[in-house]
Amino acid sequence: MERSVYMRLLNGLKHWIHIIWWKTINNEKRIIYLRKQGVVIGSNCSVSSDVVFGTEPYLISIGNNVRLTSKVQFITHDGSIWVLRNLGLVSREADLYGIITIGNNVNIGWNTVILPGITIGDNCIIGANSVVTHNIPNNCVVAGSPARIVKSLDDYYLKVKDKILLTKGMDSDKKKKIIMNAFIK
Repeated sequence: MERSVYMRLLNGLKHWIHIIWWKTINNEKRIIYLRKQGVVIGSNCSVSSDVVFGTEPYLISIGNNVRLTSKVQFITHDGSIWVLRNLGLVSREADLYGIITIGNNVNIGWNTVILPGITIGDNCIIGANSVVTHNIPNNCVVAGSPARIVKSLDDYYLKVKDKILLTKGMDSDKKKKIIMNAFIK
């Protein structure tokens, strides 16, 4: 085999080793690695092992007390500029980027996609499977594709406050018993 084939195989192997390493390290080490990649990330954050930070992680800023759940994707460049390049409307070397800023005390639900140039304010909940295409103000709950404000954080609290179960940190058997008692009578 020629050298280029070996190099491709070696690069593929390195890629898979990196993926396995990324999935097995703890949250603290994951955050240290992200900071080395240029992500600005605050304290007390939780980052799932399958969050995608795109090709320009240094364009992402994350506040304190932020939770990034499974399969969240940060898209820091607009790949659709490809069409404009092909039409000759922009240079063949043209690219389009945007900074993504996440405020403090934010929960971003599973499979959420955040597009370039987006700012999400403080105290926000982003529902699962949302596509965030515009800036999100402080203290709100958004969901959908495209993500839209569905309620204020105060309204969300009023909706859930009487349904909350105190199970955080419990062993699974005790937690199951409390949940079953609450829902199965």
